[in-house]
Amino acid sequence: MKRSSGARLGATAVVGALSLALITGCGSESDDKKDSGSGSQAEAAKALTAAELKDLIVAQGDVDGFKFSAVKKADFPADKKVITGDEQCKPLAYVMSGLAPGDAAAETNTMATEEKSPTDTASKSLDELTEGELEDALGDSMNLNVTVVGLSSYDGDGAEKTFKTVSDAVAACAGGFTVGSGGEDQKFTKVAETKASGTGDESIAFAATGDMDGQPGVVHGEVVRHGNNVAAYYTMNIGALMTGKEYDVPAKLIDAQAGKLK
Repeated sequence: MKRSSGARLGATAVVGALSLALITGCGSESDDKKDSGSGSQAEAAKALTAAELKDLIVAQGDVDGFKFSAVKKADFPADKKVITGDEQCKPLAYVMSGLAPGDAAAETNTMATEEKSPTDTASKSLDELTEGELEDALGDSMNLNVTVVGLSSYDGDGAEKTFKTVSDAVAACAGGFTVGSGGEDQKFTKVAETKASGTGDESIAFAATGDMDGQPGVVHGEVVRHGNNVAAYYTMNIGALMTGKEYDVPAKLIDAQAGKLK
């Protein structure tokens, strides 16, 4: 994204545009993905309860450098019914809303915010900063990954079917899609499959490019199937969106969640 002297106004526009995005390898699977088992085994799979999922989702102390908090209902919808848009692309919209991408028997979520160390400019007052330092300080203060982690569980082969809907959506929605909530729409102009973590039985990662107040901005997602459970990750970094720097879903979050589901 281009930098401008209107750093404060630019930040406000980006945050406003992305708030809707929040509420609303290259390869979809690891080359060495595990055998998902026979059809009879899949049919016999029983979903975990919401209480069991809450015990299994990543939490404070599981991942160094991250602070965990509840997902605020004011920022994310609690019901899929309020989400509108292209039907075939809704699994991606659900992932970016902190909701289960499929019809889960139980689900839970949490928000992981990267912790930052103070910078040299943090010791200066706003009046002491040059315009360039102000832009840098503003971008740096927002240059942290915020990830919504969702964990859902399914009966029978529901997790496999859910993963396929996400994989299909990444391919079908490559040309973009529109998602809405609360009467507002957010347009994504492109969806690209990216390198997945390769954890679990199946994994797929994607980057969605949205129109953020006239400038392109990229947000990231990954979905991993662990047996009859599905872990979904949605990461945004406002600082990186302002400066055009690259970022991704934090690998240590994915690894930590995979470890708790073994």
